[in-house]
Amino acid sequence: MLLLSYLILFLYSLAILLIFFYGLAQLNLLINYLRSKKLLDRSEKFNFSNPDEIPFVTVQLPIYNEKYVVERLLTTISKLYYPKEKLEIQVLDDSTDDSIIATKKIIDSLSQTGLNIQHITRTNRIGFKAGALKEGLVTAKGEFIAIFDADFVPQKEWLLQTIPYFKDKSIGVVQTRWGHLNRNYSMLTKIQAFALDAHFTLEQVGRNSQSHFINFNGTAGVWRKACIIDAGNWESDTLTEDLDLSYRAQLKNWKFKYLVDVVTPAELPVIISAARSQQFRWNKGGAENFKKMNWRIITSKEIPLKTKFHGILHLLNSSMFLSIFVMAVLSVPILFIKNSYAHLAIFFDILIFFVITSLLFFSCYWFTFKNIQGGGFKNFLKYIGLFFTFYTIAMGFSFHNSIAVLEGLWGKKSEFVRTPKFNIESLKDKWKQNVYISHKIPKNVIVEGLLALYFLFGIYSGYHFNDYGLLPFHLMLFAGFGFVFVKSISDAK
Repeated sequence: MLLLSYLILFLYSLAILLIFFYGLAQLNLLINYLRSKKLLDRSEKFNFSNPDEIPFVTVQLPIYNEKYVVERLLTTISKLYYPKEKLEIQVLDDSTDDSIIATKKIIDSLSQTGLNIQHITRTNRIGFKAGALKEGLVTAKGEFIAIFDADFVPQKEWLLQTIPYFKDKSIGVVQTRWGHLNRNYSMLTKIQAFALDAHFTLEQVGRNSQSHFINFNGTAGVWRKACIIDAGNWESDTLTEDLDLSYRAQLKNWKFKYLVDVVTPAELPVIISAARSQQFRWNKGGAENFKKMNWRIITSKEIPLKTKFHGILHLLNSSMFLSIFVMAVLSVPILFIKNSYAHLAIFFDILIFFVITSLLFFSCYWFTFKNIQGGGFKNFLKYIGLFFTFYTIAMGFSFHNSIAVLEGLWGKKSEFVRTPKFNIESLKDKWKQNVYISHKIPKNVIVEGLLALYFLFGIYSGYHFNDYGLLPFHLMLFAGFGFVFVKSISDAK
C-alpha cells in the first residue's frame, strides 16, 4: 500500500510540475506580448495605388453541408474590396445534402454580376478539408490564397489589409485575429471567446513578435501559393492540417506575419456537442502534430533553442489537459494518503506550484481580456467571474480532451468531424431545428457524470478528514464536470 502511495504521489507531483512549466512558458509569452506593444511595424508593403503592384488573389471557401451559413458567407465574400480582374473565388463544396443545390444557385447569381466565382465539387471527400484545399490549388490562378471557413464574415477591407504585407518575399502566411459574432449568446460562447482571445493575443503575438513558430489557424488567413508547394502541400494525416502545414513551412524558413489588429468575425459553437467535436479535433490534431513534428524541430540546425522550446510546448498545448486530468483524479486518493502517512505530509506542499500556475494564468489572461474588453474596476470584477468560470469548465472538459490527446499520441485514426454551423448571432436566434445536430449522447458524457460524483466524494472526504486544502479544487472539478454532463444531456434533447 505504501508503494502504491509513492507511485500516486509521484504521478500527482509530475502532473503539477508539467502544468507549472507550461505556466512559466505563458509568462514568457506575456512578457513578449507586452514588449511587442513598443515595437513599430516597419514591414514592406505593396503600393496598391500602383495597379502593377496589386497581385492576383484566389479566395478558397471549403464548405461541407453548410445550409445555414453559406448564403451569408458568399454574400460577404462577394463584397470584398479588390479589383475583380485580379480576384477569383473557389467554393470548394464537399456537401452531401441538398445545400449543394442552394449553393449553386447563389454562385450562379453572383457570377452574373461579373464576379469570378467557381463551384468546385468532388465525388469523394478524400483528405477532407485538406484534400479539398489541395484539389482547388491545382487550378488556382492566384499568387496568394486566402482561406475562410463557412462561419467567417470578413470585413470588406480584409484583402486590402492583408495582401500588401506579401511584398516581403520571405513571408509565406499572413494570419488575422478571430472575432466573435455571438460572444455573449451564452456562458458557453463567453468562455470559448475568452480562451480564443488569449490564444489570438497573448500566444500568437507572444510567439510571432520573437520570430517563434506560430500557426495558421485554418481560416481568416492568406498563404503564398509558392509557400504551400515548397512546404509539401496540404496533407491529411492529422486532424489539424493547418498546424501541420504551418510547421512544415516554418521549418523551410518561411516567415509568418500575424496581424492582431485585423479582426475577422466568426460564429462560435452554441451547443456543447459542437464545442466538444471542435475541441476533440483540435486537441487530437495537436497531439498528432507533436508526434509528427517533434523530432524535426529538435534536430533542426537552423532553429534557435528558444524557438524549439516554444515550438515543442506549442505542439504539447493539448497535452496539458492530460496533466490536469491526472492531477484531478489523483487528488482524491492524495487526501487519504496525506491523512494516513504523516511522514509524507511535506510532499503535499507541491500543490503550491499549481496555485502559482493558476495565478500566472490569471495575470496573463487579464492582459488579453483588458486589451479586447477594456480595463477598469468593473471590467476587472467581470474578468474575475469569467476567469474562474472558464477555469472550472476547462477542467470539466479535461477527460474528453485527454481521450483526444491519447488517441493522437497512440496514432489512432479518426474521421474529420466538422463543427456544425448555426447562423446564431443573437439571443433571438434559435438552433433547435438545425438538421446537423446529433441527438446521440456520447459515452464520455456518462463518465463525466460519474466524475462529477467522484469529486463530490472528494469534497466529502475533505470534510471527513477536516482537511480543506483541496476543497476549492474539488468544488471546481465537481462544478466543471457537472456543467459538461448536464449541458450535454440537455442540449441532446
